[in-house]
Amino acid sequence: MSEYDPRLIAPTCLYLASKAEESTVQARLLVFYIKKLNSDEKYRYEIKEILEMEMKILEALNYYLVVFHPYRTLAQLLQDAGINDMSMTQLSWGLVNDTYKMDLILIHPPYLIALACMYIASVHREKDITTWFEELRVDMNVVKNISMEILDFYENYKISDERINAAFSKLDFKP
Repeated sequence: MSEYDPRLIAPTCLYLASKAEESTVQARLLVFYIKKLNSDEKYRYEIKEILEMEMKILEALNYYLVVFHPYRTLAQLLQDAGINDMSMTQLSWGLVNDTYKMDLILIHPPYLIALACMYIASVHREKDITTWFEELRVDMNVVKNISMEILDFYENYKISDERINAAFSKLDFKP
C-alpha cells in the first residue's frame, strides 16, 4: 500500500470502516465534505477513485474485516467477576469508550483493554477484585501498563477549571 497516496487511502479507509461497522457513509458525501474542508487540489478525489482504492484495500486485507471490540469481553468479565455495581460497570464502560481516542485498540487485544479498564474502575471505586484477577492468570504487569497508558491519556488531556469556566462564560446569553 505504500505506493499509493495516503491522502486517498485515509478517506477510503474511513469509508470502508463505516461500512464494516454498519454505519455507512455514502461515498459521494465523503467526497463532498473532503472537497468542502480542503481547498487544496491534492485532496480532491472523485468517487470512482475512492471506490477503486476500496477494492485495493480490501485485497490487501484479504477481505477480512472482522474487528473485535472490548465491549463484549468487558460485559463477560464484569459478569464473571460478579460485579453488579452499576457505577463500576458504567465507569468501566466509559473507560473503554475513551480508549478509542488512543491507539490502544491497535496495539493490545480487546480482552486486555477490558481488563485494564476494570482494573482502573476497581481501584477508583475501591472494589477489591485482586483475587479474581489472580485466578485469571493474566500478566498483571501488562494490564497495569495499559492502565497507565489510559491514565496518562487523561493526565495529558485534562481540561483545567479555568478553561471550563471560560467556555461556560462564552455560552452565557445576555438578554
